Amino acid sequence: MPLKPVPRPGKPARSGAGLPSRRHRLFLVALLGASFLGGLLLTPTAGAAAGSGDSGGRGEGALQRQLQELVTTPGGPPGVIVVMKRDGAPRILRAGVADLETGRPIEPTDHMRIASTSKAFSGAVALRLVADGALRLDSTIGRILPQLPRAWRSVTLRQLLNHTSGLPDYTEDPAFAELLVSDPRHTFDPRRLLDFVADEPLRFRPGTQYRYSNSDNIAVALMAEAVTRTPYEELLREIVYRPLGLRDTSLPLDHRLPEPYMHGYAVEPPEPPEDVSELISASGVWASGGIVSTPRDMTRFVRAYAAGRLTSPAVLREQRRWVEGASEPAGPGHNKAGLAIFRYETRCGVVLGHTGNFPGYTQLIAATPDGRKSLTFSLTTQVNKTLNPDLLEQLRTIQENAVCALLDAATEGSPARRS
Repeated sequence: MPLKPVPRPGKPARSGAGLPSRRHRLFLVALLGASFLGGLLLTPTAGAAAGSGDSGGRGEGALQRQLQELVTTPGGPPGVIVVMKRDGAPRILRAGVADLETGRPIEPTDHMRIASTSKAFSGAVALRLVADGALRLDSTIGRILPQLPRAWRSVTLRQLLNHTSGLPDYTEDPAFAELLVSDPRHTFDPRRLLDFVADEPLRFRPGTQYRYSNSDNIAVALMAEAVTRTPYEELLREIVYRPLGLRDTSLPLDHRLPEPYMHGYAVEPPEPPEDVSELISASGVWASGGIVSTPRDMTRFVRAYAAGRLTSPAVLREQRRWVEGASEPAGPGHNKAGLAIFRYETRCGVVLGHTGNFPGYTQLIAATPDGRKSLTFSLTTQVNKTLNPDLLEQLRTIQENAVCALLDAATEGSPARRS
């Protein structure tokens, strides 16, 4: 049942073309700074039951109240939608609105920027190619992409997928930042994004540390293109979209979003929320964060991806070799990193998935290891440790309670199967 929109103060400002305002510049600088935080390991959410309703925040009723509280929190999202699927029809919980001007509620068919959950898609492509023998997990940059710097030549596909490569993050490069801040809709050549850091050495010896880097998944997509001689966008269609029936998922290279879409906002009280849905060209993040999808499509994707339906049992076992490391932003509970997937161990059980954040949007997709129970959790503002650490901790608490609501209803309170 659709919920009544929660009133928000002020009329949202619309972002326009041309040079960004001072507020946009500060906002983009904060965005770029967030990439430095990806390597932090976060422990299970402290005080998960605090302020989260009865029964420790468990159950759909308590979760619905928490979503309502979230959209009225200062700096919180104008809208949020959670899609939980077990057997049968999905359960949809939502609060706030998809568009502050019209007041319409968010629908599971609304388009949105999925941010770094796009990395799971590049993982799906690469792991399918591994299962088919076109790539190996120990394939190196030097062998597959000899045009990239010699200093990176020993980095393997496995290390790219679990963020232990040591590749410098191109989104931290001053030249990239300057282009983005001066012209957010600048069209980058996605296959040249690594040029921004081509003169830099590795941050550490490959395989010795974990550090989340947006460069990793750009290199993964380039490797997939090199061995198949097929554009990455077509590989996505052949390997992921068509087999899973993802009809509303795409990888654009411009700033536009297809209708209908949930509007994303910069929320900085006391200023009114500002619509930043189409502020930035997706070309600057490409395989690392540029995909556009819907909650309905993401539900289909994560159920198949977590269960390994797009690859082989042998490759799935390799994907689930966990190392200490958190997604960005951190997901619920204790985070560990696999190959383009994360393990979220909550107080109620384990789910596998990915998170992401982008101007106007924050995402979590997760499913049980068998793919039978899943949730997508989408916000219409960006939340990370740089922009609003307190709100991030509140969000992680609610996300953990969402996992508990999913697993409790599915298993009558017993923990999810470990993997």
